[in-house]
Amino acid sequence: MPVTREHSSRSSATLFGNLRQDCKAAALEFVGTTFFLLLGLGGIQAASRESGTISTDLERVLYVATSMGLSLLVSAWLFFRVTGGLFNPNISLALLLVGVIKPVRFVLYCIAQLVGAIAASGLLIALTPGPLAVGTSLGTGINPAQGVFIEMFITAALVVAVLMLAAEKHTTTPFAPIGIGLTLFACHLWAVYYTGAGMNTARSFGPAAVTGFGYRQHWVYWVGPFLGSFLGSALYTLLKYMNYLELNPAQASMRPEDSPDAPAGTASVFPRRDADGTLMNTTGTNETRKLRTVSDSHEGYETNGGPV
Repeated sequence: MPVTREHSSRSSATLFGNLRQDCKAAALEFVGTTFFLLLGLGGIQAASRESGTISTDLERVLYVATSMGLSLLVSAWLFFRVTGGLFNPNISLALLLVGVIKPVRFVLYCIAQLVGAIAASGLLIALTPGPLAVGTSLGTGINPAQGVFIEMFITAALVVAVLMLAAEKHTTTPFAPIGIGLTLFACHLWAVYYTGAGMNTARSFGPAAVTGFGYRQHWVYWVGPFLGSFLGSALYTLLKYMNYLELNPAQASMRPEDSPDAPAGTASVFPRRDADGTLMNTTGTNETRKLRTVSDSHEGYETNGGPV
């Protein structure tokens, strides 16, 4: 069936119907990415330049992991109500794959994130002495294939954290930046020593761009995180397909009646009451008789519970 001009026009209107808002979001995503990487890479630069004061590789790994994890936590918390606080083309790709963002915003976000990484790296060169020392590279004994798979797995972990904590809406969604930042921290603890823990193509691209792409294995930090986006999205899709909410119902509930029942034989010793003092039976239903709490501050009632 041939595509008519009218149909093509409607498709374009649908695709670019929110272009103005997409451009605004992308501009602020650039600001957020620059902010995040300036903080995170700044900590790595400090650890690299002050290597004489850091006595072991373990201490440097902890310093780098803490710098990146806390920087993401703070930056994401500041920007997640504005742009989503992605700061990562691989997270943008995952959100596109699961349908959270549209193609136009995905493209604009990726451009903003890559340019933001360049801006942050350029600022670091201008603000700190010595050469830029925040690039990612494979550790001793790690071949490119191993590097790709390490980057794939740690990126997938970050993708799952973002999708389950931020994209999925629940009572703790406002605190998603904490879990996402801790995920980045944990992944850095593993991968800093082996790959530099890129898990973000923009994070690797920015320093490489301002230093002239001198590292021949830079492609690892495109292929690995790219595959990680698909792996993390596939796991999230599997969870949705299995309707994971039915596997452990009421896990995010804040209602006291969803708490476990008292162990057998203890209900008469420790009767359950809800928030207003109502006596509850072992199945969590209200008893017909309600208890009144008598206190000196309750005016209008005698101590025997009857009205004045």
